[in-house]
Amino acid sequence: MLDAPFRHARRAASVAEMTTWDAAAYDASFSFVPALGVAVLDLLDPRPGERVLDLGCGSGDLTAAIAERGADVIGIDSSPEMIERARERFPHLDLRLADGHELDLDESVDAVFSNAALHWMTDPDAVLASVRTVLGDGGRFVAEMGAAGNVAQLTGALRAAAFRLDLDVDLELPWYFPTPAEQARRLEQVGFVVRLMEYVDRPTPLVDCPDGAAGWWRMFGPSVLEQVPAHRVDELLATVNEIARPQLVDASGVWVADYVRLRFVAEVR
Repeated sequence: MLDAPFRHARRAASVAEMTTWDAAAYDASFSFVPALGVAVLDLLDPRPGERVLDLGCGSGDLTAAIAERGADVIGIDSSPEMIERARERFPHLDLRLADGHELDLDESVDAVFSNAALHWMTDPDAVLASVRTVLGDGGRFVAEMGAAGNVAQLTGALRAAAFRLDLDVDLELPWYFPTPAEQARRLEQVGFVVRLMEYVDRPTPLVDCPDGAAGWWRMFGPSVLEQVPAHRVDELLATVNEIARPQLVDASGVWVADYVRLRFVAEVR
């Protein structure tokens, strides 16, 4: 049995192969993700006539919001499920299945926007270099992503549950959560000037999540749960809820995810 049965994904390809999404359930129970991205959209401040790339557009809410402000927007996501859902909801938008590690556009953009997506792209140097190649002179990169310490209690509860149930597994986590200094250094190395870097504790109520921490893991950690014997998953998640409840349920009985975010604005030198 391993005391800490987790390891972080090292190759983006392996994560992409393992991660699948229930896009309809995402919209129904986790709509706070795009809703909380409005603050980042305000930082972007898209202007009429600008060409903007929404990197990791998900089911399209913020892509549509960028378009509503007059910009010419392209939304991309590496999830076929998310792109299909976005196209159903917003058929008028330019939405493409693409990998953020290898962006390929026919012409440069004025800005790249990303909300709650960069931490899924676990070769950060490749992603930032790719973003740099599609931005024109003076272009800006505006994003929010998970930061160091993000979902530490949710992850700790899963670790503790696996230990309690004697699950001899070495689970791969599909995320990259940098410190502010690390993210700033990586941006500067590929030719950006960092104009803003905020480290934000943002406890997030899971108001519409049907099963608390277990429901969160089913949505955002399917690639982790697939590494557990299928007949043990329900038992594992019930134990996760039992362990996490004292830390992650507030006084009104609402589950709260322990999110920590990085929000940044960077410009091409």
